[in-house]
Amino acid sequence: MSEKILAVAAGHEITEQELNQLISNYPPEQQIYMSSPGAKQQVLDQLIAFHLFYKMAVEEGITKSQEYKEMVEKVKVELASHMAATSVVEGIKITEEAERQFYEENQEKFAEKAQVSAKHILVETEELATQIAEEVEQGLSFAEAAGKYSTCPSKERGGDLGYFTRGQMVPEFEKAAFDGEIGKVIGPVKTQFGFHLILVEDKKEGATRSFEQVQAQIHQQLIQGQQQKAYDAKVKELEAAYGVERKEW
Repeated sequence: MSEKILAVAAGHEITEQELNQLISNYPPEQQIYMSSPGAKQQVLDQLIAFHLFYKMAVEEGITKSQEYKEMVEKVKVELASHMAATSVVEGIKITEEAERQFYEENQEKFAEKAQVSAKHILVETEELATQIAEEVEQGLSFAEAAGKYSTCPSKERGGDLGYFTRGQMVPEFEKAAFDGEIGKVIGPVKTQFGFHLILVEDKKEGATRSFEQVQAQIHQQLIQGQQQKAYDAKVKELEAAYGVERKEW
């Protein structure tokens, strides 16, 4: 069965296979977009223009110019070099056994630190912080109080700091947040910035991600390492075989 012809440009028959091959060169996320008829038409228009310009290049003698010939030779060298280098690393495989061994020997790499999610209100005096705490206790929402009183830029988000781990906040604030009870207003807590009221919203205990969660990451890391090792070894082998003279520059 002959290939479906989508267009003829300057005598060249553009087939569905040629179109699909071009689309396959796009990143995966773009290939999804390219599946729509409108997007495919755009790619087809690009192919048509490509063949029209090629015909123009032939007729105007561009393909016979010295500049063109030099560029073709350069591309040949780059392509051949790339294909040779790829042949050195493309057969490298990583077993699941090696992945599991790496996981067991590097548990600390896959440990997730404990986290706290909190809101806070920052003011200059302990008296004002105490007053705000009383207003919150009487019914003013913590987020509203942050917007009304806090001097921290987080006031625009109701005082929300999101999740943070140990070491990201000043020690006094960190200790109060990690030790504090979820849903209870803590403070005033004094730091170098002033006085804080803290509302802990959630806590996540530290844990080590499972092998299944990180297997793909490990696989990529190991295969890249093995490929680099094979590449470097081949370069040394080729240097010895063909010779390299490095000059000062």
